[in-house]
Amino acid sequence: MDLCSKIRIVPDFPKPGVSFKDITTLLKDGAALRYVVDEMAERFKDSNVDVILGVESRGFLFGAPLAYKMGTGFILVRKPGKLPSETVGVSYDLEYGSDSLEIHRDAIAPGQRVLLVDDLLATGGTMAAAADLVKQLKGEIVGYAFVVELAYLNGRDKLGDYDILSMIRYDS
Repeated sequence: MDLCSKIRIVPDFPKPGVSFKDITTLLKDGAALRYVVDEMAERFKDSNVDVILGVESRGFLFGAPLAYKMGTGFILVRKPGKLPSETVGVSYDLEYGSDSLEIHRDAIAPGQRVLLVDDLLATGGTMAAAADLVKQLKGEIVGYAFVVELAYLNGRDKLGDYDILSMIRYDS
């Protein structure tokens, strides 16, 4: 399937010079959405994944159906103050500032095998922070799955030597 044709490119959003990759056009196409989830599941089917971790908020859109498809649990990583029970958190640097993520303290049991999922890999900072949360809880990272990768931003460099799947790759 030609997934690139399912992504809408929005020039100069959210600011001039940025070419935004809009996944909403892929999401509304049932066959394309099914294809993405099926391909992610196929890639990691032999990885003994215990749980899928999705990063707020678009990681939920792909992580939850992937967890269903693979018969695993699903874990939320959210912005601070959004989870109702005891959490652990991490702060990380952005291009212009910093941000934070949290996970429930009991979300991952030591030794559980975790697949991290998000819609987009750009600079890698958000997913590296999510990986830090997995490590804090003594989970084992199996790999990463993304729909879109902006390869020219070198986000893979922050993720370490793991299996990384990107369904669509933009090199420029």
